[in-house]
Amino acid sequence: MPVRPSVSEAELEAHLSGICFKTGPPRRIGVEIELLVHDAHNPRCPVPPDRMHQAARALRAQPLHSCLTFEPGGQLELSSLPADSLTACVEAVAADLARVRPVLRELGLGLAGHGHNPWHPPRRVLTAPRYDAMEAYFDRHGPAGRSMMCGTASVQVCVDAGHEEPGPLGLGRRWLLAHLLGAVLAAAFANSPLAEGRPTGYRTTRQAIWTQLDPGRTLAPPQDAEPRTAWARYALDAPVMCVRSQDGPWDAPEGLTFREWIRTGLPRPVTREDLDYHITTLFPPVRPRGHLELRMIDAQPGPDGWIVPLAVTAALFDDPEAAEFAYRTVKPLAETAGLRPPPENPLWRTAARDGLTDPELGAAAVACFAAAQEALPRLGAAPGIRAAVAEFTERYVARGRCPADDQLDALPAADVAGGPDPAGGGPGAAAEGRRIRGKDSL
Repeated sequence: MPVRPSVSEAELEAHLSGICFKTGPPRRIGVEIELLVHDAHNPRCPVPPDRMHQAARALRAQPLHSCLTFEPGGQLELSSLPADSLTACVEAVAADLARVRPVLRELGLGLAGHGHNPWHPPRRVLTAPRYDAMEAYFDRHGPAGRSMMCGTASVQVCVDAGHEEPGPLGLGRRWLLAHLLGAVLAAAFANSPLAEGRPTGYRTTRQAIWTQLDPGRTLAPPQDAEPRTAWARYALDAPVMCVRSQDGPWDAPEGLTFREWIRTGLPRPVTREDLDYHITTLFPPVRPRGHLELRMIDAQPGPDGWIVPLAVTAALFDDPEAAEFAYRTVKPLAETAGLRPPPENPLWRTAARDGLTDPELGAAAVACFAAAQEALPRLGAAPGIRAAVAEFTERYVARGRCPADDQLDALPAADVAGGPDPAGGGPGAAAEGRRIRGKDSL
């Protein structure tokens, strides 16, 4: 690819500030759904790469509204277009899934909603310069990167950044709300307690894996600065994962931050396109992409399980009354969170391990889900959406449970003694497994 003249550090900081938070009245909603592709007759049997590639070719021939992609381990991802309403978003993605599932069924494949692959270790299916560089980069920090790349799946909800002005729908309030409410959402929708068929000690193993990755690209930016300033500093100080090239690998020099790359011009001069690509390799729990991308929710069970986290999040962010109530509800959680950024602080670690069995998170979830249910009619949510949220609330939230608890309850008693570390990195998670029904200090 041609290399354009280098740009200055100040120009790139201004570029970041301009593209990452696009303010205005919240009007649109979007969702990205990741699902595990498995053998329809034996989910424990890994799907060979040739079958996965055959499925990808067949699905790409379908007239989908959403963008269809595949993650390194073969996870299927549907990314919706921005929709003008919650109901329109749900209808568009549901229509795409109705086209996808029969195609996979004809090929003997199925889709499953788990935040972490419960059946077998991570195994990369896709080869591409990006994924080669990503794997090499994360391998420097241990095996958790491969688990993240190849074994995890999520429901990522995208909401507008909000007004420039203060208030319940203002950018500053929504940015803070996302990082506190995010722990509640992670706990309520925790759905990945297993690795290789045994408990890991976490209700959301997927979230636990993020705490084992490179903190320079997976922790949240500091909350003590204006969002644009904090994000620009965070992005430029993050290590470089990929240096794209027409020929040869995309590996980056070890330890090189994007700011250092700008200043030194090595291994080649930086372009604005390099910065845009660099942003796609940063994985904090809330990522600004013009809108706010909430990345902490596990993939959900059932064919329509993804609808509930989308609806609850949309209600708590985009209905002014519910947004104000949610903010007041979760604001006290900042004391539990402490000074460490998500997902490494005590609040988020408790959410990952204990789900809604934690009294503080459980009480916050009950209040926030009630506010969401009251807000959904005001947002014009279809009856089926409201019914799905009500059913989830009654089945899980009102009882201090999450979907992970169903999987744990179904295990033989002997298996709830702790299983393999999901990242393959030692006995830590197995030790947590022996405490899964209890409460430990962090």
